[in-house]
Amino acid sequence: MSKQSVSKIWGGRFDAEPSSLMQEINQSISFDYKLYKQDIRGSKAHAKMLEKVGILSASEAKKICDGLNKIEKEIVAEKFNFKIELEDIHMNIESRLKEIIGDTADKLHTARSRNDQVALDLRLFVRDEVDEILKLLKDLQKTLVKKAEENLDVIMPGFTHLQVAQPVLFSHHLLAYFEMFKRDISRLYDLRKRMNECPLGACALAGTSFPIDRKMTAKELGFDAPTANSMDSVSNRDFAIEFLFCLSLIALNLSRFAEEIVMWMSKGFKFITLSDAFTSGSSIMPQKKNPDAAELVRGKSGRIFGALFALQTTIKSLPLTYSKDMQEDKEPIFDATENSKLCLRTMAGMIADMKVNKKQMLEMAGTDYSCATDLADWLVKNLKIPFRKAHHITGSIVKMAENKELELHELKLTDLQKIEKKISKKIFDALLVENSINSRTSFGGTAQHQVKLQITAAKEFLQR
Repeated sequence: MSKQSVSKIWGGRFDAEPSSLMQEINQSISFDYKLYKQDIRGSKAHAKMLEKVGILSASEAKKICDGLNKIEKEIVAEKFNFKIELEDIHMNIESRLKEIIGDTADKLHTARSRNDQVALDLRLFVRDEVDEILKLLKDLQKTLVKKAEENLDVIMPGFTHLQVAQPVLFSHHLLAYFEMFKRDISRLYDLRKRMNECPLGACALAGTSFPIDRKMTAKELGFDAPTANSMDSVSNRDFAIEFLFCLSLIALNLSRFAEEIVMWMSKGFKFITLSDAFTSGSSIMPQKKNPDAAELVRGKSGRIFGALFALQTTIKSLPLTYSKDMQEDKEPIFDATENSKLCLRTMAGMIADMKVNKKQMLEMAGTDYSCATDLADWLVKNLKIPFRKAHHITGSIVKMAENKELELHELKLTDLQKIEKKISKKIFDALLVENSINSRTSFGGTAQHQVKLQITAAKEFLQR
């Protein structure tokens, strides 16, 4: 690196080369090159605004924009020479622009700083990724709805404490995740609206004496308005932290589903199978077929959570406005974003791929006295027994069945009448798994009619 290249960045303030260690720790081009689209987009908008206010002539603005377009093509074609001595994506593009169009390029940085430039680039990047992740979430929801419709009559055990609790429809279980991802979508929309303000024009921290038009650049870049305070504009990373929080909740929800897929594929459950497309084998045990895709989705949640914690830790002690620490905001965002998108695509693929073992699900749904609550409800409805007393009676019946090593529907009527003499043979209808399902008719319940309504509502949501 020459002294000339140093002065190109710092305008003559420094006359000695940085050490190789300083150069290594100071550079960000090894990762912030990913912001090239956003950086070019922001620079073009800035050039157009400078033309409007008379700082650039029309020919100069066109020359700059044409040069930026050429640079973008070079980067896309992988013909751009990124230079570590130029530190970051901003200076790499600006330096190359000067090589292409000459001294006119020096005018582009009028009335802006790398501080508001990087704040803009990162905000544009996050906004772009929000839009892409929203699409992937909706694609995942569509897959859930399709799988739910295909398995509308499949009954499975519902669990609490990972113990068989009550029978539910498999489709009802799938649609629970639809609701979880629906909230993820809602949070991302909220974030997108809140972050949609443009920091460009805040300059280093105090604004500028040039007669710029910040509303024009905001509109040009698709923002609702310019940010209101120049110091906050360059120091704010709330939107990035909130984005990582949203990704963390998505990862959490995906991880819960992935855990269920792992369990469902195990010998103890045998609820589903996945094809070779989403499983792998063992290097020593030839019989193994492991749910590795699900395990990796579950595992990647940790690094996404870590990205959120890392950025919060970086920002928590920084005074206003910009500090070099903020260079550390990008890698956690890039990594969490890529892994979130990968996990969303993988989960959608696994759901579409899974084959359901209807018989095994139904068999387990009827075990462990899963219709005990139906028995208690029958006592309340038909014998007008208060629920707490009905709960006690049912508990006694379950204990008797357990001692006899029978399921509730296998007990004799005389056995039941020893505990509550008013019980009639009609109670056995309540002890059928299918009847238990169809009795859960409350809004949002697992009765097939209610699940069909949930599917209809889900489709309407996806169409909006």
